[in-house]
Amino acid sequence: MAKVIEGLYYAESHEYVRVEGEFGYVGITDYAQHALGNIVYVDMPEVDDDVTAEEDFGAVESVKAASDLMSPVSGTVVEINEALEDTPELINQDAFENWIIKVKLSDKAELDNLMDAKAYEEFCAKQ
Repeated sequence: MAKVIEGLYYAESHEYVRVEGEFGYVGITDYAQHALGNIVYVDMPEVDDDVTAEEDFGAVESVKAASDLMSPVSGTVVEINEALEDTPELINQDAFENWIIKVKLSDKAELDNLMDAKAYEEFCAKQ
């Protein structure tokens, strides 16, 4: 069973957001990294790019497949996880520690459209 962490917000496209104040750390879930297999490349936006909820902001490539990254929230990218440029496999080691982008949230009400840990676990069980 994939690891799910309480207190995060989850999208049906298997991204999560961890909210700290006005910022959100966005990454892919443990379920997603298991499904993808060995991750070999992460395509990330630039700092100061805007992301929009439910629209793609990059991609993750594994030895098996490439998958678009869908932003669970809207806002402005304030930081990217530069460690992933050289070692994308960090996501396989711990998907929740190795977020992809940090976003200054533009509309916290969007979080209401996402699942909590329990709802996400139930969603994954049906996949």
